[in-house]
Amino acid sequence: MTLLARCPVLPVVVLDDPGQALPLGEALLAGGVDVVEITLRTAAGLAGIRALTALPEMYVGAGSVLVPRHVDEVVDAGARFVVSPGLSASVLDRAAALGVPALPGVSGASDLMAAAERGIGAVKFFPANLLGGPAGIRALAAPFPGMSFLPSGGVKPENMADYLALPSVPAVSGSWMVDPELLAAGRWDEVTGRAADAVRRARGAVPVG
Repeated sequence: MTLLARCPVLPVVVLDDPGQALPLGEALLAGGVDVVEITLRTAAGLAGIRALTALPEMYVGAGSVLVPRHVDEVVDAGARFVVSPGLSASVLDRAAALGVPALPGVSGASDLMAAAERGIGAVKFFPANLLGGPAGIRALAAPFPGMSFLPSGGVKPENMADYLALPSVPAVSGSWMVDPELLAAGRWDEVTGRAADAVRRARGAVPVG
């Protein structure tokens, strides 16, 4: 199973406290989401990834992976895939050397050509809302028929179906279901509810040609 085929929704998490990681993972699983991206935007990211290894059913990845050293750090912590905001050859090389799937960020045709040259079949389209949203993906997907896109940045419950209606978009990513305020307040039931709602919306989206 490819990464983007696991679950149609990929939560992007910014942790302020690694103690939030385990209850967060349990709340997402209860909502039907079994994949999560823990970013390295805070010092709690690595510890949070490590804590989530206690949930074997959760497929944990690392986001905001910017340099090869980050790849080593997150893999050592237990991350099973890496996500970057842009396309870095050195990050991709290190991920390949460690046998870890990498999802590079792209914003245009040149990035997509670089990804295609390396045999990468799935990319993060970021920031999606500033790059034309679904229309931007539709335009770029035409000359790259084998590429799958994960839109990120400005994706919300209200527009996720527009993205998922595209055949080239098997999943979307966002942070609305894992809002830092929910995590800080320990509102795990709401995290579960938002995750379940997102999955329902995603499953109801119908791809169109």
